[in-house]
Amino acid sequence: MSLIVKHLGVCDYAETYARMREFTAARGPDAADELWFLEHAPVFTQGQAGKAEHVLAPGSIPIVQSNRGGQVTYHGPGQAVVYVLLDLQRLGYGVRDLVRRLEQAMVDTLAGYGIPAQGRPDAPGVYVRRQWPDGSLEMRKIGSLGLRVSRGCSYHGIALNVSMDLEPFSRINPCGMAGMRMTQLAELGGPAALSEVIPGLEAALLKQLNSASL
Repeated sequence: MSLIVKHLGVCDYAETYARMREFTAARGPDAADELWFLEHAPVFTQGQAGKAEHVLAPGSIPIVQSNRGGQVTYHGPGQAVVYVLLDLQRLGYGVRDLVRRLEQAMVDTLAGYGIPAQGRPDAPGVYVRRQWPDGSLEMRKIGSLGLRVSRGCSYHGIALNVSMDLEPFSRINPCGMAGMRMTQLAELGGPAALSEVIPGLEAALLKQLNSASL
């Protein structure tokens, strides 16, 4: 698998979205796949089927419409975003398998810090179920996922909460799920620095994406 990994720092969402679309539209059958690791300035993004009622009180945070799957989510500093620009036809697996691989990479990354997590068959992403300090026993979301496939090639990707301001998530129904609460590595005993998390996440993604079958 020919794969280029880029670490892009803090990027404007709208500009990055345009770059992903341009990259995917222009790539040929021999173009290398790419992973883009980055952060975004505060932004709400609506998926292609996003419903306005899931945006409760955005305030001054901009809302950008995108063509990824899923509903509304939030991106901000302290969140590890990875865009997966892959030729799925060449890799030999489809969208559902890609979703499973991306979720497993996040689960494996969290397991490296002793944090048990899981996917959900009814809602893409990664979740942690535990007894929380406020006494509640519930499932909270730590990793989000949204994709678009064009001409057999994927773009958009995943977002793993590391150490960020979670308050903006309360202004939306995250991924269209009313009452869904969010969590992050830093409040679960994991590292607070993206620089500590990215190497492990990158290794987990490369393992999942390079495997013919898992």
